[in-house]
Amino acid sequence: MKLFNDNFQNFKRYGIPKEQLIIADIPYNLGVNAYASNPEWYINGDKKQGKSKKAKKAFFDTDFNFNLAEFMHFATKMLRPEPKETSKAGAMLIFCSFEQQMPLIQLAKRYGFKGYRNLVFKKPSSGEVLKANMRIVGNCEYGILFYRDKLPKFNNNGKMIMNCMDFMRDNGEYPKIHPTQKPVRLLEHLISLFTDVGDVVIDPCCGSGSTLIAADNLGRKAFGFEIKKEFCKAFNEKMLKNRQLKFVF
Repeated sequence: MKLFNDNFQNFKRYGIPKEQLIIADIPYNLGVNAYASNPEWYINGDKKQGKSKKAKKAFFDTDFNFNLAEFMHFATKMLRPEPKETSKAGAMLIFCSFEQQMPLIQLAKRYGFKGYRNLVFKKPSSGEVLKANMRIVGNCEYGILFYRDKLPKFNNNGKMIMNCMDFMRDNGEYPKIHPTQKPVRLLEHLISLFTDVGDVVIDPCCGSGSTLIAADNLGRKAFGFEIKKEFCKAFNEKMLKNRQLKFVF
């Protein structure tokens, strides 16, 4: 398990092996609207107390112009070549906003990812309390599973799985160190579906590093890139708190 404090575009210098699964929670390019429907927009979540420091603030300074074409180029270079066997191909799973889905699908086709399946992750509650006056608020996150010509490896004991699934939570087992951190438990479920023990998993937008923790828990080889030093530091100090080794480079 290795987390590189670097941009994924510099992957060549690290000699990382080809991946069975690329999994990434890409920036949504929300800019200063990151907390627009979240109660954190206001002090203590109370509109009467006025706006908080997070009002009109981005999650981080990279959430403005994330380059999807450069990301897709990275994916074509790092995903393992299509094998001769069936049901062994690699895949790419991207968490994204609802609005990003169609542009991602169209762009991915240009880079050889001809197949896809949209995913919906259902939460038990909604964080969109500031949109409550609309009566309909969102309680889902979205993702897309991409693959090339052959169907990807799929481990579920021969059973089908619905593309709308519960957003599994960690129940406090892992600290939250990133504003869009995905639960380790959910990532373990997804990684176990599309990889085997010993396979390589990479997260080019690693954030909290929860993908690396999930992959390592399952006996997969995990690599990640994160450009923000503060998240790499928090990963080392908090996410790896109960582990003997530290893996940030």
